[in-house]
Order: sequence, then structure tokens, then C-alpha cells
Amino acid sequence: MSRRWRPGQLMALPALAAVAVAAVGCSASDQSVDSSAGGASTIRIQLDGKDPSASRGELGRGSKPLQFNVGFGRNGIACQGTRFEEGWTPLGTFRVNAVLSADRFAMDPSLVEASGRSEAYLRDNLFRNMSAIDFKGDGETAEYGIGYISLTPVPATPQPFRFNTYDGQFRWYSFAIHGTNDPSRVGQSVTGGCINVGEQAMADLLKTVQLGDEVVITSESPCVS
Repeated sequence: MSRRWRPGQLMALPALAAVAVAAVGCSASDQSVDSSAGGASTIRIQLDGKDPSASRGELGRGSKPLQFNVGFGRNGIACQGTRFEEGWTPLGTFRVNAVLSADRFAMDPSLVEASGRSEAYLRDNLFRNMSAIDFKGDGETAEYGIGYISLTPVPATPQPFRFNTYDGQFRWYSFAIHGTNDPSRVGQSVTGGCINVGEQAMADLLKTVQLGDEVVITSESPCVS
């Protein structure tokens, strides 16, 4: 990938692809998770290119789905299988390959191996390091909010994401659903490509989402190939 990502956005690093935050005055999910529910999860996200504030996500687990507002890439919506580029949010089917927060760590073993670090090191340091970086240079950190749920496309597609060191911190970036330190961005088309959600929605997702869960991102709006 030749284009450079602005750190802190969906494609959260210089030199890369899509990870970002979006927003319009909705930092909490509309419903809380049914704690009695079990089984595999599917997260369905519907993007609205004309009215980003109408973009929604739903976690279909149990009898009481969790619904929440989402934001997406500032450049718009990319058709399935076409691009992972800064500012574009791709449509398609994905699976969860990592879940990171201050008190939760789950990551595909292949990613742990690719990092060159031990799982213990990643568990203790990775999200803390990522959260400490001021990507925008505005003095504000925690730009992923309280959590980061990494997504990989199905079928597998090469992506320009990697572990590296940025501003002295060992970190990782990928296409993801993540939180934000600015809830006013949720429901807007403003991210670097990632899906962003408010704090309560992310808290509920972190309680529920597991490695391998399916995420389906669709839109009735035109997409760019």
C-alpha cells in the first residue's frame, strides 16, 4: 500500500490503510447486552453514505440484540474486495482476529507470532502503548477509546497492516471497530477507515465479542471500487 495513513484513524498508522472513528452525538448504545445470551456472535453494520448519522450496528446474540451508532471513513465506502486505503471503509464479511482493551487481551496465535513479542508482553503492553499515542498531535491520547476489535476479511486478503514502533511505542494497527476519545465523532464520516463506536457500545462489545466472530458490513449507498 503506497498511501500513508494518519495515525489514530481506522487504518491507524502512517503508511497504511483503513482504521478510524466516526461520530454524531451518540456515545452510548441504545440497548444493553442480554447477559443471559450465549453462542456465537454476528455483528451486522449498515453504513449510510448519504446520512452517516443513520449508520448502525447490531450484535445479534440472544433475544435482545445490542444496537449502536457507528462512524466510518472520511473518504466514503469501498466496494467489497477492492481496497484497504486510508479514509475508505470496506464492505464485506470479516472475522474478529484480536480484541484489545485495558483488561482484555485475545489475539490469533498467528498474529502473536508475527509480532515478534511474547503473548505476555502483548497482554501487558500493546493496548496501553496504542492508547498512549497522540496520533493527531493535539495533546489528546486514548484515540481508540476503551477498546479495539480487529477485523480480517473473509476470504483472506493481503492488507498493509503491521506491528511497528511509532513515537517510541510498540504498537499494531489494522482494520477495526474501536472506541473514541471524542464521542461527537460517532455517526460521522470522519475516520481513517475504521468503524468507530461510543464508549457504552464498546464496553458492551468487549463483554461479548470473541475471536472468530463474524462481522458483516453492508450499505445500500453507492460504493467505490
